[in-house]
Amino acid sequence: MARVNIGESFAISMSSLWANKLRTFLTLLGIIIGVLTIIAVVSVIQGLNKYVYTKMSFYGANDFSVSKFSMIGTSLKEYREQLKRKNLTLEEMELLRSRCRECNLIGASTSTSRTVKFGSQSLKEVEIRGVTSVDHLIGSVLELETGRHLQKEDERHSRFVCIIGADIREKLFPFVDPLGRWIKIGGENFLVIGLGKKKGKLLGMSQDNYVRIPITTFQKIYGSRRTISINVHTSSQEQMKHAQEEVRTILRSARHRSFNDPDDFSFQTSETFIRFYKSATSSIYFAMIAISSIALLVGGIVVMNIMLVSVTERTKEIGIRMAVGARRQDILFQFLIESAMLSATGGLIGIILGLVLAKTVSATTSLPSSVEPVSIILAILMSASIGLFFGIYPANKAARLNPIEALRSEQ
Repeated sequence: MARVNIGESFAISMSSLWANKLRTFLTLLGIIIGVLTIIAVVSVIQGLNKYVYTKMSFYGANDFSVSKFSMIGTSLKEYREQLKRKNLTLEEMELLRSRCRECNLIGASTSTSRTVKFGSQSLKEVEIRGVTSVDHLIGSVLELETGRHLQKEDERHSRFVCIIGADIREKLFPFVDPLGRWIKIGGENFLVIGLGKKKGKLLGMSQDNYVRIPITTFQKIYGSRRTISINVHTSSQEQMKHAQEEVRTILRSARHRSFNDPDDFSFQTSETFIRFYKSATSSIYFAMIAISSIALLVGGIVVMNIMLVSVTERTKEIGIRMAVGARRQDILFQFLIESAMLSATGGLIGIILGLVLAKTVSATTSLPSSVEPVSIILAILMSASIGLFFGIYPANKAARLNPIEALRSEQ
């Protein structure tokens, strides 16, 4: 008994699709849009994930900070509750320095934004960060291109000295060496003693638009009633866990927190920022996937309708095949292959366009992109599966045609 082999099935399917180019394209449109969106979104998300895991560690692997506010999962109600917390102070930092045995280095920082001027040039919204003399060794280590770091004497005597980021040098000192020059921060003059190495952008935001000054100078100018972050360096992950518990105990005791009272401060680590990033992007990610899934569903329904039209148009052809020995499963297999190939072709086009879109987004914005080969394979398999699923009904209808009635068809 005659059979339709796989190679012949593919050839017939391609011939049928190529004979109706416009209809094939319109049929594929839903699947193309769905797969395009998925690939583009997944590419950007995967690129961001790699970027974040390697560069978004504001603290070193063994470092953490203590702050008044929590970064993760803060609702409006929780934020209002956290506003009632006591500010962290330099006195508490000194207390930790004297009592925390698991802490190798302890510093503090606080920040605001001001306009920075040099001569006739000015730069708005510059981060002014007050830091201790050891903060450049904690967390995201600050390396200097030239000059020196802030020292204990600068902090002790509240000197008006500063370290500037690469953005400040490029925009305010394009033709002169900034070392030894005086810049105006708000209404105060500061001597430039160091220039930080250029770090570039992180998620579109410059990491070089800053000025670092001694934290005591910061409080002298902007007041000491604002909260600070206490930054801690340890030598290992295990030591960091012990240090966190020790810091918690010391601060709770100093703040007279009873056994049943929750902490009135929060810990931040590099993992905290990664979790914050995930929580911020997960809803966007799933929303785009949901929208893409709807497009794929619509595309699958269109494929089913077009395959039903194809069955109707080729009723006589099906009758002839059955008359010369083709079995019902051969007809079923033939139309399933055609449906799967139709969807897989749409998926392939969607993948190519999605990759082009992702690369275009990366080239025109600061968002990185990256695609794993497994994502491409899964996209092709998913689109082919949609074709198979939505092609079952038309293929089954074709396989169940009565050969005699099919031969009599005028289609």
